[in-house]
Amino acid sequence: MTSDYLTIASEIRELENLLAAIPEGNVIERMSLESRLESAKAALAGLPQQFAPKARLTFRGKPVFGSHGIAADFGGKAAGAFSDAFAAVAAGLSEGLRYMGPIPNRDKNQLLITGTAIGSFGFEFELPETEPSLFPEAEKTQEAMAKIEALFRLAAEGSDDEVAEVIEEVHPRAVKKVHDFLELLVQQQAWCGLDFGDRSFRYADFEQIRASCERLKDENIQEAEETYRGEFQGVLPAGRTFEFQLADQAGLIRGKVDLAIEDPDVLNREWLHKPVTVKLNVMQVGQGRPRFTLMTLDDLSV
Repeated sequence: MTSDYLTIASEIRELENLLAAIPEGNVIERMSLESRLESAKAALAGLPQQFAPKARLTFRGKPVFGSHGIAADFGGKAAGAFSDAFAAVAAGLSEGLRYMGPIPNRDKNQLLITGTAIGSFGFEFELPETEPSLFPEAEKTQEAMAKIEALFRLAAEGSDDEVAEVIEEVHPRAVKKVHDFLELLVQQQAWCGLDFGDRSFRYADFEQIRASCERLKDENIQEAEETYRGEFQGVLPAGRTFEFQLADQAGLIRGKVDLAIEDPDVLNREWLHKPVTVKLNVMQVGQGRPRFTLMTLDDLSV
């Protein structure tokens, strides 16, 4: 049924774009398209209702009494902290999260508790998205839940570089919210598991979640602003990646262009192979390799 939805929705979008390009005065030319658009919308409305994807968050440890129940105070705080982490990660993936200020679209990215998850007691969450979408941005809620599962798993079992890769994708501020959730569990001597789609991870015990919490704390994720002298060797605008040849030492920096820079290709047009001083954000997780990001063009100087 999802494929039918996407096919009809694609037709609707195409028809609306065609109509937008035709002047209102061209009545005859518009009539056929408008009729097709009405039929497509009626067909879409007649499809069975799409169900939102769900995730199961379960707990073990001191506040949990088997599959019977969970301490109310802990359960409420844990659900709230997990919802905060989800909203922050969704905002980070949607290009709207900054280091300061309110989390964008927080109301739109609220999880809905739709039931209890039995086995080890927990909650079933319904994601905000209620139907498939043609636009990648609308799928960020599902990607956000997958990234949280990845952070849980990699913080427990992955390398520093693997953890850093996810942090780059979701923004350090969002990772701080995930850490806050894990820290709450550690304080209450609890651990958790997360099931979403075909992804599933469960902390083996309290020691494993405590170690994961340590890996995601601020002290283990080092960020600094550093200045380098050299020349841009090239920028891939679609991938938002660059290469920068250092002038005062043998070495090549490969990094990313932050989303705040709307047109990365300007580096190819105006700064390619020119001696320049640049400030880069440098992020390093544990003993992993440093990761470089060009945050702004304002600090470029010849």
